Amino acid sequence: MARSGKKLGAWGAVLPLLGYCAVALGLPVWALIWEGIQAPDANGVNHFTFSNFTTSWHGVYLTGMLSSLRLSLLTAVISAVVGLVAAYAIAQSRGRLLKQAVLTASGVLANFGGIPLAFCFVATIGTGGVFLSWLNDAWPSFQLGTFDGLVVVYPYFLVPLMVLTTLPALDGLRRQWREAATNLGGSAWQYWRYVGGPLLLPAALGGFVLCFGASFAAYATARALSSGTVPLVTTQIASVLSGNVLATETNLGMALALNTIIVCGLMMAVYLPLRKRSAKWLES
Repeated sequence: MARSGKKLGAWGAVLPLLGYCAVALGLPVWALIWEGIQAPDANGVNHFTFSNFTTSWHGVYLTGMLSSLRLSLLTAVISAVVGLVAAYAIAQSRGRLLKQAVLTASGVLANFGGIPLAFCFVATIGTGGVFLSWLNDAWPSFQLGTFDGLVVVYPYFLVPLMVLTTLPALDGLRRQWREAATNLGGSAWQYWRYVGGPLLLPAALGGFVLCFGASFAAYATARALSSGTVPLVTTQIASVLSGNVLATETNLGMALALNTIIVCGLMMAVYLPLRKRSAKWLES
């Protein structure tokens, strides 16, 4: 009885969260599925069909999905490398005040995407001017409103996210492990190959997956900079929902949104086991 009471008590503590998730997340997803499998006929009557999902994976919509995946992969790789190096430098610093300041700044900058970030880049670089001309001398095709411009802008909120994700794991690497490896005759390469690297890998991969998902789901920054000229699935969803679609494809935006949720769900399915594995040895 006592054990069953503990189980009921644990479930009772979680039930409010489960209820909130069911209402705030479950109902919208169900609405996307329900409307995504319906399409109006010539008389305006809805009928069940999978044509919306078929259309969402063909033509310009497939181009938008592939472009979003490519942008997410590039920016996630750049942000993961830069963020991991920055997090390692911070972890090696002995200044506690510096670490707190960096963590606070990273928490703010990781949520600094959208219109404010786009405005900052437009105000700094703009569509002309000396700075842009200098940049075009080294990178002739660079413009803020192009795919290359988004690759440069996105890491400004993804790198802080990578720092926040990997810094706790780097702090968990104890100095005694490095000293023990050195005393046993191991080199720095051997330490990172057999000790530090395997322990840090789950957190690093988890940070990469988070950066990929955040880049894939970003909308406002790309919309403000490119005005929709760069084909991305998020801007295509906004275009469809605003009415820029054929009369027989009014629910196409729901199918596109569901595709985005599936991709982000796959990212979280990869991230959660990595996070669990990283937290396991950090707590030991």
